[in-house]
Amino acid sequence: TSAYSSPAKSLGDPGITPLSPSHIVKDSDADDAVEQLFLVVVAIDFGTTSSGYAYSFTKEPECIHVMRRWEGGDPGVSNQKTPTTILLTPERKFHSFGYAARDFYHDLDPTESKHWLYFEKFKMKLHTTGNLTMETDLTAANGKKVKALEIFAYALQFFKEQALKELSDQGGSDFENTEVRWVITVPAIWKQPAKQFMRQAAYKAGMASPENPEQLIIALEPEAASIYCRKLRLHQMIDLSSRAPVNGYSPSDTIGTGFTQAKEHVRRNRQSRTFLVENVIGEIWSELEEGDRYIVVDSGGGTVDITVHQIRLPEGHLKELYKATGGPYGSLGVDYEFEKLLCKIFGEDFIEQFKIKRPAAWVDLMIAFESRKRAAAPDRTNPLNITLPFSFIDYYKKFRGHSVEHALRKSNVDFVKWSSQGMLRMSPDAMNALFKPTIDQIVQHLSDVFDKPEVTHVKFLFLVGGFAESPLLQQAVQSAFGSRCRVIIPQDVGLTILKGAVLFGLDPAVIKVRRSPLTYGVGVLNRFVEGKHPPEKLLIKDGTRWCTDVFDKFISADQSVALGETVTRSYTPAKPSQLVIVINIYSSEQDNVSFITESGVKKCGTLRLDLTGTDASVPNRREIKTLMQFGDTEIKAMAIDVATSKSVKVGIDFLNY
Repeated sequence: TSAYSSPAKSLGDPGITPLSPSHIVKDSDADDAVEQLFLVVVAIDFGTTSSGYAYSFTKEPECIHVMRRWEGGDPGVSNQKTPTTILLTPERKFHSFGYAARDFYHDLDPTESKHWLYFEKFKMKLHTTGNLTMETDLTAANGKKVKALEIFAYALQFFKEQALKELSDQGGSDFENTEVRWVITVPAIWKQPAKQFMRQAAYKAGMASPENPEQLIIALEPEAASIYCRKLRLHQMIDLSSRAPVNGYSPSDTIGTGFTQAKEHVRRNRQSRTFLVENVIGEIWSELEEGDRYIVVDSGGGTVDITVHQIRLPEGHLKELYKATGGPYGSLGVDYEFEKLLCKIFGEDFIEQFKIKRPAAWVDLMIAFESRKRAAAPDRTNPLNITLPFSFIDYYKKFRGHSVEHALRKSNVDFVKWSSQGMLRMSPDAMNALFKPTIDQIVQHLSDVFDKPEVTHVKFLFLVGGFAESPLLQQAVQSAFGSRCRVIIPQDVGLTILKGAVLFGLDPAVIKVRRSPLTYGVGVLNRFVEGKHPPEKLLIKDGTRWCTDVFDKFISADQSVALGETVTRSYTPAKPSQLVIVINIYSSEQDNVSFITESGVKKCGTLRLDLTGTDASVPNRREIKTLMQFGDTEIKAMAIDVATSKSVKVGIDFLNY
């Protein structure tokens, strides 16, 4: 038996039984709250490696402002985002975020720093934790544990305060949180609990509340990117597929140079930080016709998210054709390979110790690697130098009794040398080898997607996200898929999602059809049919033979759901005199579920309808209507007693069951 007892045996109630054949009502819920008027939309791109925000006033939606330039910043890494790092004091109070957190932590004396709690790249935890709950922990650099919800709430609160401060400074008067609609982006491949977790963290940070959930939209990263890509004009992107030389360069040159020119262009406009989104459909988009398909590949620090969309004219709404796929193939994979290489040269025991004993120096080393990682390119011939922090060299000598130089000579890693200036010198081939496993996985995953029947005749592939800046990834994707579709990269590719998220907040109706990631249904009793139902499910109540634990399906995994679509079913109490009706809602990743006791079926909501005190002249077959409405990333369920119109509502909850 599963963890859940049969609904029929629990609570002494005989449960509910279907009354009507299932039918779907397409109806935009009339009693939904009147659309609130927000003055501004602020989108937060909470990334694995870096984060940022952008905003737009609803009065001038064509202007998207990217957040103020941050203090700090790294050599060789120029962008508008800040590292996703957070520092708590030894008393576990919020201290700082981003470059400020990193630099402060770094300047602490090692005897002190071991008491401070420093977190980086913690967003991946939401992707990798199988059974995420409000109690899930994160581990700081010093090994201490803190509730993940607290860390996420601190980070969101930090962005909330930064954004409100910037808006107030700009407007000259205090900006209230109630005037802002917040948008937070999450990977589409995240499971439902992780998406709900993000919403809970935002409530804790005071961005919105369960009473006012409309103030916060959880947007899916590739969808945001997709919305932005629709607005692109030709001068705002690089088309890797244009075979003809561009400005006298051959395509292999343009991969690097197109970006350099683009960066120059962006840098000149850096002062303004305001991007104009022309209110037209971009040229590229005008080549797309009704029914055309395109793929958005969002490659970031932690995950790669692949979504296939189809255009629906006339308004150019998007329809998701194939459910989001992807995996942990972000640029972190390259850092991981670098770490493996260091272990090979200096020994795993040393690297483990060094990370624990000198966490700040380890962070330094990874920063140095990051800027060289960004210099890697397919046609590079000169070596890449990575500065080793002094404490690395010093600690290694103490640990091993010989020098770093000796270790490099002794190790059989021939493409990494020691340079007299105290640097690791890597040949371009050595650097490219660090990228290979991650890039191979991305290309492999994309090929699998291209082989799906739903994914034929794709016209464009948009490569977006921070990792898309890598010429190595660009070249790999172009050479693997350039013959099948046009590979397009927006110029300020690291900010694509942020800007798309702002556009989504201004007009959330643009995404019309999604694929349901799960199968949803309720537990019911059916009349027992000999030979059809398993005998162990037989329950006899008041002389009637029932089959218990039946999963009555509302919607199947991977079925198309229109936004705001409502699915309705009618039930009746199995026992007419029953006055409390309990409807349990279940979900499963499987398509064909017959019983709620099958493995993988999880309870994710309960509707409790109390009918005591209602008039006795109710018809003997009382009709209980149950509705499920599929919203942005939220799902609402409702039960109504038709005779008395008593009703009860619940949001589907993946964290607390």
